[in-house]
Amino acid sequence: QKEDVVVTLLPAGHCPGSVMFLFEGENGAVLYTGDFRLAKGEAARMELLHSGTRVKDIQSVYLDTTFCDPKFYHIPSREECLNGILELVRSWTSLSRYHVVWLNCKAAYGYEYLFVNLSEELGIKVHTNKLDMFRNMPEILCHVTTDRHTQIHACRHPRDDDCFRGNKLPCGLTCQDGNPLHIISIKPSTMWFGERNK
Repeated sequence: QKEDVVVTLLPAGHCPGSVMFLFEGENGAVLYTGDFRLAKGEAARMELLHSGTRVKDIQSVYLDTTFCDPKFYHIPSREECLNGILELVRSWTSLSRYHVVWLNCKAAYGYEYLFVNLSEELGIKVHTNKLDMFRNMPEILCHVTTDRHTQIHACRHPRDDDCFRGNKLPCGLTCQDGNPLHIISIKPSTMWFGERNK
C-alpha cells in the first residue's frame, strides 16, 4: 500500500552536517536520532519539530546512543566540559609559549565545537594534520591551522600515545627555538568519562 511520507532533516549537533530524521505520514510520526548531542532547550528552538505552539506528536523515537547504560549516570553538559577545558588550557598556555596542549581526539569529526571555542576564547589556532575536511566549513577553517608552531594541537599519528609519552607531539614537534615543550594531553571523550566513578 502506498503512502506519502514527509521526511524532515533536523540538526543533530553531533558534528557538522549531522542530522536526525523526522518521518511523518498517515500513521503518525517517527524520529530517528542517529548520533546526536543537543544542549538543554535546543529541541525547543527547532521550529520543524513543532506544530503551532506545541511539539509534534511523535509515536516512536529510535534513539541511537552508546550511553544508555547506568555507568553513564551523569554526563556533564557540553558547556560544563568546554568551561573546564578552557580553564585548564588557559592556565597551562599562559605559563610560557613552550607550554602546549595536545587534544587527543580519537575520531576525525565531532570536535569542531571545541576547536572553534578554544580558538575564539584564547586567540590560538588549533593545529591539525590536514585542512581538507574543513575546506567547505569557513566558520571552522579560520580556527585551525597546519602550522605546528601553535600552543594547541589536535594532530594525529598512528602511535600518538607513544609520541606523547616521549614528550613529543604526534606531529613530531618536541621543541621551539631550542626550548623543550611542556605538553599536557586532554582526551575529550564521553567514553572515558563513563569509565570513571560518578
